[in-house]
Amino acid sequence: MANILVIDDDRAIRLMVERGLSAVGFDVRSAATAEEGLDIVRKSPPDVALVDVYLPEMNGLELYRKLRALDRKLPIIFITADNSSETTIEAMRLGAFDYLAKPLNLEQLRELTASAAESRRLMDQPVAMTFGTASDHGEQFIGRSASMVEVFKAIGRVAEQNVSVLVRGESGSGKELVARAIVQHSPRADKPFVAVNCAAIPDQLLESELFGVEKGAFTGADQRRQGKFEYCNGGTIFLDEIGDMSLVVQGKVLRIIQEQSFQRLGGNADISTDVRIIAATHRNLEDFVKRGEFREDLFYRLNGYTIQLPPLRHRREDITPLLEYFLNRARVEMNKMSVEGLTPAALDALLAYPWPGNIRQLQSVVRQSMLCTTGTVVDTESLPPYVLNNASSEAEHVERELVEQKRESFFADHSPLPNEAAEANGHFDMLDDPQIGEDIDSLEHLQKFIEIRMSEGSENLYAESIEELERFLFRRVLSHTGGNQSKAALMLGITRGKVRDRIAKFELPA
Repeated sequence: MANILVIDDDRAIRLMVERGLSAVGFDVRSAATAEEGLDIVRKSPPDVALVDVYLPEMNGLELYRKLRALDRKLPIIFITADNSSETTIEAMRLGAFDYLAKPLNLEQLRELTASAAESRRLMDQPVAMTFGTASDHGEQFIGRSASMVEVFKAIGRVAEQNVSVLVRGESGSGKELVARAIVQHSPRADKPFVAVNCAAIPDQLLESELFGVEKGAFTGADQRRQGKFEYCNGGTIFLDEIGDMSLVVQGKVLRIIQEQSFQRLGGNADISTDVRIIAATHRNLEDFVKRGEFREDLFYRLNGYTIQLPPLRHRREDITPLLEYFLNRARVEMNKMSVEGLTPAALDALLAYPWPGNIRQLQSVVRQSMLCTTGTVVDTESLPPYVLNNASSEAEHVERELVEQKRESFFADHSPLPNEAAEANGHFDMLDDPQIGEDIDSLEHLQKFIEIRMSEGSENLYAESIEELERFLFRRVLSHTGGNQSKAALMLGITRGKVRDRIAKFELPA
């Protein structure tokens, strides 16, 4: 079996690792100091090293460099009580095999050690290609859950490599933070970085924003203007909500990835550029590809490496440190240094809320709560009402399900208005048009819905009614456009991305 070296100043950890790994056949040696460990490696190199990040006389990351100088193929697994983003990213960027947080899970330790030993065995076999090393940069953002540690590892692995990265995750989950962390730990850290939200810019403007404009290209183009790809030469561009980009612009982005050149809008000259692209989306691009709304070749080009960012509800242990971070920041920004913290009731409500808007929503709630706080603590009275009313308790979840069932039942059972009733109400001529008649009937449904919710004692009638009206509006406009989302977006004066959001939210036919 493989030879394992554990370097840790904690005797209990050394004994646990020795006994746990010896029991499954590994030959384990241990060292209490960095120098002792280095001596063992010099005399008899191990197959795998398990290293504590914090040692009395030497930082574990510094020890890592010395171990790799002695044996560049040595797989090193860091073990530590510190699983912060900075340490995790730096360890993985340097090339650590993996990173285990204390208290150690023995089964996970055994599996990782076996995997590292197999990796070392494979490294001793002849290889067809070798790779370079990474440089040193750092950035920290909040998150210590297991799923976020995996994200930090992924950032560390890909930051140094000049490949396109696709960051996937729900809106507000921190995709731009991931992009910035990649840049901070990459060789392009001191080069330009620009973030572009493709959903926030109309298609006609997005092309000129990205590629620039030649003088006279269209009415109002009275001078040459540099685009983001030209400005970012040597740096990185972050294309957020890439799924909302038109097919025309997609084709030009594909050319940049393939040829590192483009033309300004209205121009004929090819402009060379060296830009790394990090793209992000909260959409299912695979479905977009199937429907012909996203180029398959661009999807595979962007998807050089994927980082999946978990929603906040799937890493609830991060809510408390995030709250602490945003509260401290809000205290300084709003000059409310007298506010000392949250009451237990306020903290319980914030921890129970499902956070559909993820970190962005949490930050917004913190700022609103701080604004509403007049004393030295943030209490439930300072929290937005919807946070208290929508805390994810089982009883409230069941209540919401019942409300939705009643709504669906009402629309299923409600019969159309007879023409006589419509004539009495002055709607006879409008009902001659079947489509308009259906709309009037739908408006009557909305009126009935409001009456039902009032009789049931709703305490959120404004939001419920606006949502029901919005549902009707989108259903009606999509019916009018035959399901064409681009036409619907133009008619409504919003982006196609928002149209898609509402189709998904209201489960309308796509």
